[in-house]
Amino acid sequence: MKFMKIRFQLLKRVAKLVLPVIFLFGLYQQVSAQEPPPRPLQVTIDQSLGFGAFAQGPAGGTITVNTAGIRSFTGDIILLNLGYSFSAATYRITGNAGTVVSILNGTDVSLPGSNGGSMILHIGASDPASPFVLLTSPPAFTLMNVGATLSVGNPASNPPGNYSGTFDITFIQE
Repeated sequence: MKFMKIRFQLLKRVAKLVLPVIFLFGLYQQVSAQEPPPRPLQVTIDQSLGFGAFAQGPAGGTITVNTAGIRSFTGDIILLNLGYSFSAATYRITGNAGTVVSILNGTDVSLPGSNGGSMILHIGASDPASPFVLLTSPPAFTLMNVGATLSVGNPASNPPGNYSGTFDITFIQE
């Protein structure tokens, strides 16, 4: 019995010493010195913007390709399926997870035609919508799609042919 009493008192003393230490370790939180340095965004074109084949009537109209790559029209436009692809512009964006990315669309662009005339290109919304946060870290990437609207005049001002050009999008990393 005496042995049991000594053991119990020893256990009591150990508990008085150990429990505060365990309590202090429970309050411990991991601390980091700093986050990784910012990594400049890398932007690569994955797919070009395209409106496919179409014909216009005497009034003209617009053709829109949205961020999902779905083509629609207004006015006197006939969308043709002649094997010419239509798609939203797709970009691969690589940067540190947690980076906030905003985009600025450039001004409307005039696209000259191979047989004369020009059409106006208006850059539309993006998906994901600006601003957005990168959720992946390199080498993984985030895909961003950009839609646009093409203003088409009548056949006299926009004769059949190929219309092409470039547009600017500015990526801002925060």
